[in-house]
Amino acid sequence: MPTGAHVARDESTRDRVARSILTNGPSSAAVLAERLELTPAAVRRHLDHLLDEGLVEAREERVYGPRGRGRPAKVFVLTDTGRHAFHQAYDALATTALRFIAEAGGEQAVADFARRRIAEVEERYRALVDAAPEGKKAEALAQALTTDGYAASTQQAGTGEQLCQHHCPVAHVAEQFPQLCEAETEVFARVLGKHVQRLATIAHGDGVCTTHIPGHTPVTPVSDGESARTAR
Repeated sequence: MPTGAHVARDESTRDRVARSILTNGPSSAAVLAERLELTPAAVRRHLDHLLDEGLVEAREERVYGPRGRGRPAKVFVLTDTGRHAFHQAYDALATTALRFIAEAGGEQAVADFARRRIAEVEERYRALVDAAPEGKKAEALAQALTTDGYAASTQQAGTGEQLCQHHCPVAHVAEQFPQLCEAETEVFARVLGKHVQRLATIAHGDGVCTTHIPGHTPVTPVSDGESARTAR
């Protein structure tokens, strides 16, 4: 029978596996083993436990562009239940930290923090969007957002599209600090190469975060909050 210390070590390692998926997105067992310096067998054992608890799910890796030979790799992503287990614990801490930043450096300091935070995923989003065929770039962005827990989809809207995020892991924090939403809108504009307009947000009480993406009129996206001000 496993000892209390052994169980605690297992839970700690399992938390590291789940947190790595949360931070880095969809990950195969081999990648997790290398990233966390664990044996593949140990990672698979922890993944099996997380699967049984409904905290992660396995998917075929989505590939944009030419697909190589062989079966698609299996990757693991956190479920909504798994994400909720993490985010619920950190909402209060994140709000307190941002309030401290605002008191120390003002609203601009919060905006700078928000941009730095979203910049950490911008490179990954850009790679997926750039690899997608023309006409599928918004869909590729929606898929990347879904992987990160935003349950995103796209739909036609006149000559353009609407990007809809049906869930927001940081909604409770963004209620008090809309700079998070504004920084996200700026990233959408840069990644898609178009001026986008945020029409609604969950943080402001709307049912869905909705962003309008114009049709065939690519422009050089702006930064420093200009696109976010346009979306207000």
